[in-house]
Amino acid sequence: MCLLIRLVIKKLDRNWQACLCLALPSQPGWRGGGAGLAEHLWAGSSNRTAAHLQDMEKARPLWDNPLQFVFACISYAVGLGNVWRFPYLCQMYGGGGFLIPYVIMLIVEGMPLLYLELAVGQRMRKGSIGAWKIISPYLCGVGVASVVVSFFLSMYYNVINAWAFWYLFHSFQNPLPWATCPLNSNRTGYEEECEKTSSTQYFWYRQTLNISPSLETSGNVQWEQALCLTLAWLVVYLCILRGTASTGKVVYVTASLPYCVLIIYLIRGLTLHGAVNGLIYMFTPKLEQLSNPKTWISAATQIFFSLGLGFGSLIAFASYNDPSNNCERHAIIVSLINSTTSIFASIVTFSIYGFKATFNYESCINKVILLLMNTFDLEEGSLTADNLSEMKDYLMAAHPQEYAQLLPQLKNCSLEAELDTAVQGTGLAFIVYSEAIKNMEVSQLYSVLYFAMLLMLGIGSMLGNIAAILTPLTDSKAITSRFSKEVISGFVCFINCIIGLIFTMEAGNYWFDIFNDYAATLSLLLIVLVETIAVCYIYGLRRFEKDLHTMIGRKLNWYWKTMWAFASPLLIISLFIFYLTDYILTGTLQYQAWDSTQVTQLLCFKTNKQTHFH
Repeated sequence: MCLLIRLVIKKLDRNWQACLCLALPSQPGWRGGGAGLAEHLWAGSSNRTAAHLQDMEKARPLWDNPLQFVFACISYAVGLGNVWRFPYLCQMYGGGGFLIPYVIMLIVEGMPLLYLELAVGQRMRKGSIGAWKIISPYLCGVGVASVVVSFFLSMYYNVINAWAFWYLFHSFQNPLPWATCPLNSNRTGYEEECEKTSSTQYFWYRQTLNISPSLETSGNVQWEQALCLTLAWLVVYLCILRGTASTGKVVYVTASLPYCVLIIYLIRGLTLHGAVNGLIYMFTPKLEQLSNPKTWISAATQIFFSLGLGFGSLIAFASYNDPSNNCERHAIIVSLINSTTSIFASIVTFSIYGFKATFNYESCINKVILLLMNTFDLEEGSLTADNLSEMKDYLMAAHPQEYAQLLPQLKNCSLEAELDTAVQGTGLAFIVYSEAIKNMEVSQLYSVLYFAMLLMLGIGSMLGNIAAILTPLTDSKAITSRFSKEVISGFVCFINCIIGLIFTMEAGNYWFDIFNDYAATLSLLLIVLVETIAVCYIYGLRRFEKDLHTMIGRKLNWYWKTMWAFASPLLIISLFIFYLTDYILTGTLQYQAWDSTQVTQLLCFKTNKQTHFH
């Protein structure tokens, strides 16, 4: 009987063997391979095993092809952080020199942990809760923690898509509504708040957010933003309605369209006046920053969060793979594309940033020239940007009293100071880019393209976040036996939308910043640390190595084993200690508040108590 079973197994193709291996992950004595499988079939009931396998294959949908899975991972990993976080880090920590710690952290941390999560999902063929429960019943809480963190993220993340919808709808107006300040109620001049700042800041803080002066002043729900948030959640629901069948089609668009827009912006950005100034600023390495520990910590953090590790989304996506899929190759591809996109987006951002800085610098120079010419009645053309410094010295010596009275009105124009202004997050996405777009020719076209790109990046990330929540729920027979997948998906989206209305209130942007800063950082680091320890030391690295050999057909490289067992856990522990120490030493938490009476700057107000998110 045993010999007969061995002969049958040898006739099976490699994919069918892999399916059988994965169907029996928790059986006693299981070690993988043809002989182990034969012994298991001999000891058990072959009819029951075949029935179990057939039920599993029917219940578990698959991606149509491996390319669809890769697009889903790229759409999830390549998000808004690549556009508005990585350029900021380059600006803060050494320009081109920042790429050195960034690439090192990609090799030590990014690729190994991404491969680990994809391999776990593909091997266990469950969402985060089920996958870690198979590894050990005591690790079920790791999956629950991933679902909770993903739920926290989904609550506030989709409001970014709501803002992108808002700006996209307004991009069809001519002129753009943030191009100039609106008239006051008497129509005798511009709004005072807008005159004190800029038209783009006014449109963001007043007309979009209608922001309150402090966190304590909650204000009312802004119905325009609430409608945009509802629309954003409706789009997400339609994308996930039929599971991988619908998500697999959507990711082709959400993953590819941003690259098309970035290429268009790159071509346009390189032709803008002053773009070279931004690129020189970016690629000029400041190697002294390599001795700054925060440079390395920022590089490690950017890699960690950019790939979306710890949320359970990658495990969920990989669980729908064919068991013989080469997840090692896909992990390398996704991580390299993600990092390359960050660098590519930085080139686009700094070309536009250089244009904006040059435009502001030249505008400042022209205002100073006009002020000096009118004050001292100089001949037209006698004062230019080239001789401005010499003429200032001459006028100060020739007319000391008049020049002293005029001095408070003379701005110190500096291109370097404009380029040094570091902006990240929503400030870069909705203020800096809007400022640059309004000064472009055919500004409506570039505005539509830009905010459509933001929307695709945001929706792609949301699909992964929701998959991390829905996959463990739909894996539960207790839930799916009572409710259809469409109902479960709709309920999750509805609850998130209702809670998300908090972020559409007048104080909603303050809550958004608090959630963004404190809702997930420490939790994700702890989750991924436990994941690596669980695979290497609880499930067993040798056992996991055999599983991978069964799946992809070759032995695990020493590089992966070294990173999983030693390097990556030590790096995560270091990051965890740093953030925990920084959180403790910070003391009373602070947040940036918008003061409409002094809108030339963002004023910092202190909260009266510590805010904790678990």
